[in-house]
Amino acid sequence: QVQLVESGGGLVQPGGSLRLSCAASGNIFNIYDMGWYRQTPGAQRDLVATTTSGGSTTYVDSVQGRFTISRDNAKNTASLQMSSLKAEDTAVYYCNADVQTIIPMRRRGYWGQGTQVTVSS
Repeated sequence: QVQLVESGGGLVQPGGSLRLSCAASGNIFNIYDMGWYRQTPGAQRDLVATTTSGGSTTYVDSVQGRFTISRDNAKNTASLQMSSLKAEDTAVYYCNADVQTIIPMRRRGYWGQGTQVTVSS
């Protein structure tokens, strides 16, 4: 099947930066949209940013201008560069990918296991 593995989370002071990475592997024919979501305890998982295979990007208003999503289609990876971090950015961040597999021939979304980002002094 398909696995998504995130890395790069951690503890950072307000105003600092972190870079999250997501690597997809497995029975992949094509990856369409990739995105980053975040979730705090007791809350729903919310969209942060997405990128299409063509490189178009969207961001939630609260991170616009501070976060940058990118991807490498050849390596099946996506990254989220986070700058000017705030305490309210603290959450578990999840990578999501819309993947077409070969066997079986199927298209569906996959999630990574999540990586904790804590913004605190």
